[in-house]
Amino acid sequence: MLNDDTIKGGTGFGKHPHDNMEIISIPLKEALQHEDTTGTKAIIRENDVQIMSAGTGLQHAEKNHSKSDDIKNGYSHRRLIIIFFKTIKTTLMATYKIDASHSEVSFKVKHLMISTVTGKFEKFDGTLETENTDISNANISFEADVNSITTNSEQRDGHLKADDFFNAEHFPKLTFTSTGIKKVSDEEYVVTGDLTIRDVTKSVELKVEYNGEIVDPWGQTRLGFEMNGKVNRQDFGLKWSALTEAGGVVVSDEVKLHLNIEVVKQAA
Repeated sequence: MLNDDTIKGGTGFGKHPHDNMEIISIPLKEALQHEDTTGTKAIIRENDVQIMSAGTGLQHAEKNHSKSDDIKNGYSHRRLIIIFFKTIKTTLMATYKIDASHSEVSFKVKHLMISTVTGKFEKFDGTLETENTDISNANISFEADVNSITTNSEQRDGHLKADDFFNAEHFPKLTFTSTGIKKVSDEEYVVTGDLTIRDVTKSVELKVEYNGEIVDPWGQTRLGFEMNGKVNRQDFGLKWSALTEAGGVVVSDEVKLHLNIEVVKQAA
């Protein structure tokens, strides 16, 4: 049987950070052409064991043995230890948190259909988990404090927090959880997710512009994004409405969403 003294690794042997190592004992005849469920192949030669793995390239472990000692009538009297490097990605997810001091979450609605009123949430939090800066496999979660809403008018803000709109007393948070991300280009993505306002959850789509990655002067890794989307407020129970004497709508149903987001990588 092979032991630590009789196995010699090649360059980078067993050092690949995304590979798990599994030790399997099989008869020599079976090992002459073995393929496990991960697609890793082992080819046995007289004086060595070669390990070929799609994810790690050619690796090898030498074993000094006598063919006559190991093989009799086509079968092995001993069992060899075959080392397979499986290309199974481990969960090496990096976590990023929103830097609220360098981010903004805003919305726009039409007033009297002739002008636009802008509002924002001053308190919010969010997390992005991804295996790399390509966010196509990321998990995104976000929440905003409804009581932090501001439109530069205390009277209007109070109305928005009331039951005609958000009902902040009973539903103090709005949340978003991503359900899918489509990569359009290196700088453009489409994020689909569940947006919950009050007690209503609807699927929404956000167009994302990825502004890149940078390491700040303090050694922190940061990513930047701009996100745009739109929702119908009536779909979420924000049903207040009024008409002008001429029959015009006071507040539009369509709400445009705009987020400038900067996230900071968290220590592992």
